[in-house]
Amino acid sequence: PLMTFKFCPICGHALIPKLAGDDGNVPYCETCQRFWFPLFADCVLVLVVNEFDEIALVKMPYLSEKYASIISGYMQPGESAEESAKREVIEELGIHLDQLDYAGTYWYKKTSSLMHGFISHTSKQSLVTSPEISEAEWVPASLAPEKMFPDSPDNAALAVYRTYLQTKQRQ
Repeated sequence: PLMTFKFCPICGHALIPKLAGDDGNVPYCETCQRFWFPLFADCVLVLVVNEFDEIALVKMPYLSEKYASIISGYMQPGESAEESAKREVIEELGIHLDQLDYAGTYWYKKTSSLMHGFISHTSKQSLVTSPEISEAEWVPASLAPEKMFPDSPDNAALAVYRTYLQTKQRQ
């Protein structure tokens, strides 16, 4: 669920609903004279592809032992989405990217997160995983969906994958 404020996080006073233009009534602190819009997490999803049209897929045991996904992670305060994407790939796979292209945003209802999708390119390298990754492998792009979480409206990783396929067809 979204984090919706009832009390001001600065002064602790109870917030009141106040009209904020087109956003309607938003919690407002009369003392600090500040609106407190609902908060949500920002995440990145990074599809890493090499020159052989292989995608790096990872398994994270806290998500599933059966299904694989693309690189993902929460953005840190002060980071741009691009900086976060590059950092996550280095942390989780130990590789640097040659190119990073934006692939849209996706809402993940289960965790109230806005996911920023990227398609990245790199040369084929050995994957050096972080402790949060139980398995990582280069998989031919055409076979990737067989190993990934099943398709669903919330599966942003497959949406980024489909964007990759569309981009590839245009080239």
